[in-house]
Amino acid sequence: MDNHTTDNTARRYKAHVSILGTTQMHLRSPSIIAWWSAAYPGFRHLLLSKYLRGFVLFIWEVFINLNANVNLAIIYSFQGKFDMATNVLDSRWLLAYLPVYFFAIWDSHRTTVDMNKVYMLAEREDHRFNLFSIGSMEINYLDKRNPIMAAIWSALVPGLGQLYIHRLITALFVLSWAVIFLYLSHLLEAVILLFLGDFSQSTAVLREEFLLMLPSIYGFSIYDAYVNTVENNKLFEKEQRQFLKDNYQDPNFQILKGEKVND
Repeated sequence: MDNHTTDNTARRYKAHVSILGTTQMHLRSPSIIAWWSAAYPGFRHLLLSKYLRGFVLFIWEVFINLNANVNLAIIYSFQGKFDMATNVLDSRWLLAYLPVYFFAIWDSHRTTVDMNKVYMLAEREDHRFNLFSIGSMEINYLDKRNPIMAAIWSALVPGLGQLYIHRLITALFVLSWAVIFLYLSHLLEAVILLFLGDFSQSTAVLREEFLLMLPSIYGFSIYDAYVNTVENNKLFEKEQRQFLKDNYQDPNFQILKGEKVND
């Protein structure tokens, strides 16, 4: 079957290109995906393009984490102030935090295993898909991009790498929360004071509970942008190879396998 439009006439598709982004299925490591859920619930689901579930878990993590003072407890633990870490935790919110946290890790591993199986079936069926989408407000098309550039832009500001590879939903979400965390943590203000030589004030203005959110969101943005750029490039090469084969290769052309010569 030679189907060039994703209109649900095929049983499984490997990819879908729309004005909001390129969504594709590929093999992923369940352990790595589960690790991202452990680092920050919701990130794993965004990696798998399961946006609604990812948004719910991410916003839940922010709300419960701040109310339970989890980040403050982590900081006190790093400083060896274990009594303060224990006292600052709010047990009422913490009991609501733990079940969903472990569910996110378990669900991430389970879903990745299932999606890997679905990808292998879709690869065998090998249905064609539309690699160009144009609308009144946006154009998206599948082509090759530089993974290093995607990672660099994400390292500068989370979300820019996703804009580079046209993952608009993830880009908008990550960029918005990065701005919120940067503003509430007073990180940029602290950097300016540091350059001015006011070290004590630079440390004093920081809000640790928001500052600890930033490493995860920076790391996720870099990883997501790099991996998806690599996989999009693979998808483009595979589709281009199939197109050239279907339209330009002689139907009688055969690749003959030479006999192995024993020494």
